[in-house]
Amino acid sequence: MTKSISEDLRSRVIAAVDGGLSRRAAAERFGIAVASAVRWVREWQETGSTRAKPQGGDMRSRRIEAYYDFILGAIEAQVDITLVELAELLRSEHGVVFAPSTIWRFLDRHSMTVKKTAHASEQERPDVLARRRAWFTTITTIGPISRSPVEHQQRHMGTSAHQIMGGMPPCLMTKLAA
Repeated sequence: MTKSISEDLRSRVIAAVDGGLSRRAAAERFGIAVASAVRWVREWQETGSTRAKPQGGDMRSRRIEAYYDFILGAIEAQVDITLVELAELLRSEHGVVFAPSTIWRFLDRHSMTVKKTAHASEQERPDVLARRRAWFTTITTIGPISRSPVEHQQRHMGTSAHQIMGGMPPCLMTKLAA
């Protein structure tokens, strides 16, 4: 996002409009957009302020802070609850809608994020362990895939068989390759 325009320029535009210049003429005179001049003058007339409003930042997530105790209770009741499940729970219990990303930012602000382990606990179950071992033994018995010289060149040099055969029609390429 760009930096806001200086308060000095804002004051000069407002003073020019206050002195009788139209907003459009003031915008042209100071080299700014007409919409900016209109916005600055309206803000000055409504609040008396010539300062720029704060830019950026998360302006809506703090709405979720009202549900801190409820979210904490839901997490304590079900430790492995997902963000989508939390969002659905908030919607059904309180009638409020929050995106899962908003819930994640809330949890992150309060240092309540939990990473899943790299080693799933199911891997230790005897049935899963037996299937994993069987799968690993089949993987080691599979040999390398053999390729013809044409396929090798296609794969590693980015050329097609049509280019390799010198532009021959596909029907002749299949006869020659056989």
